[in-house]
Amino acid sequence: MHMPATTKVWTLEELHSLPDDGNKYELIRGELFVTPAPTNDHETISARLTRLLDPYVAANDLGFVYHPRAVMQFEGSEVEPDLMVRAPHPNPTSGWATAPTPTLVVEILSPTTRRRDHVHKRNLYMDAGVAEYWIVDPEAPTVRIARRDAPDVVATEELQWSPAGTAAPLTLRVREVFGET
Repeated sequence: MHMPATTKVWTLEELHSLPDDGNKYELIRGELFVTPAPTNDHETISARLTRLLDPYVAANDLGFVYHPRAVMQFEGSEVEPDLMVRAPHPNPTSGWATAPTPTLVVEILSPTTRRRDHVHKRNLYMDAGVAEYWIVDPEAPTVRIARRDAPDVVATEELQWSPAGTAAPLTLRVREVFGET
């Protein structure tokens, strides 16, 4: 008799018991994803984005620009975005589960994360109430902007971020993200 294959459903407890071996472990709706350490190019794009975002985030009192090791938890899932902007946790000792929902999440594509970032993470972020999600594609080079209840926009020249409560948007040239002048 043929038995159907079953897929293991992971829990946060199991995720947190995994070794700290240089890989990034994320749990999205019971599915475990393992990603190797990022490349120099990936981290350089992340550093550029931090440099571009941080003055605006600080000037508009939006919180902080967080990097991996800072996580977002939602309905039993836990992910480490490449960057996220969110208000500081009102009670930092209470853990990630009660941290504020990010205003902005940024993922930088790599060959191993392309589908996950476009599908699994996009759905998770939108369901969690993240206002805006950027998918940075170094191969294109473009930035896909996803917002709840709106069609995605692919920025090739310029992108604007207008978080709630700000008087003026942040306008970035896409080429700045990729180190082009």
